[in-house]
Amino acid sequence: MDTQHGQDELIGKRLVPGGTGEVMIELRGVEKWFDDFQALTGVDLVVGRQETVVIAGPSGSGKSTLIRCINRLEQHDRGRIVVDGIELTDDLKDIQEIRRETGMVFQSFNLFPHLTILDNITLAPRHVRRKPKKEAEEQAMQLLERVRIPEQARKYPGQLSGGQQQRAAIARSLAMEPKVMLFDEPTSALDPEMIKEVLDTMEELAESGMTMMCVTHEMGFARHVADRVVFMSDGGIVEVDDPDTIFSNPREERTKLFLSQIL
Repeated sequence: MDTQHGQDELIGKRLVPGGTGEVMIELRGVEKWFDDFQALTGVDLVVGRQETVVIAGPSGSGKSTLIRCINRLEQHDRGRIVVDGIELTDDLKDIQEIRRETGMVFQSFNLFPHLTILDNITLAPRHVRRKPKKEAEEQAMQLLERVRIPEQARKYPGQLSGGQQQRAAIARSLAMEPKVMLFDEPTSALDPEMIKEVLDTMEELAESGMTMMCVTHEMGFARHVADRVVFMSDGGIVEVDDPDTIFSNPREERTKLFLSQIL
């Protein structure tokens, strides 16, 4: 942006939470280096409770690094990250508390191949939250109903399609009863015909009031489901706005160029 007023307006859109208006995730001046490469360059962003934020941008723009920093899969080097009032520090207790509150779904499904889908989903609730086996299995079946694959409970991951495995991975994350769900390009490893079933599951989650941050190239999903779209490039936030504005009237040339290439 050319003017200070424009820059202030952009910062304002980054730091006003959507959803219920109550802050769930807060990032202030977040920076990250990999050796001499700066992957994040002073990111400011606030996500509200029950808000769905889609992060878009070209490869290498810092999207995945950003959300991986939120639950300390990557350690940020400067700035502050706060999740539901808990600041992410080097204190292991804080890290564990934030990880309990944040579910994450990756490009790869990361299911244990030697365990059934039911056992994959109940593993963490039983061992981390100390749920009794029967209670954990009842919850797992409810979640499999929710992601529409209850008939796959006794099968192994290798017996499921990619879309089914990704929905099982979403159910596994939900089993820990997170307050936030982070998605890192969850459909990028799927065949085209399997993408919609995963996006439908994510849409249902958003409609149910889950706070979500989604890195995705699925612009149809972003247009239809997101409360705000964050466009990143070169490790920083270029533009933040509601989907209608971002897709119909982006103000930044870098955003316009990106959208012209993918839409």
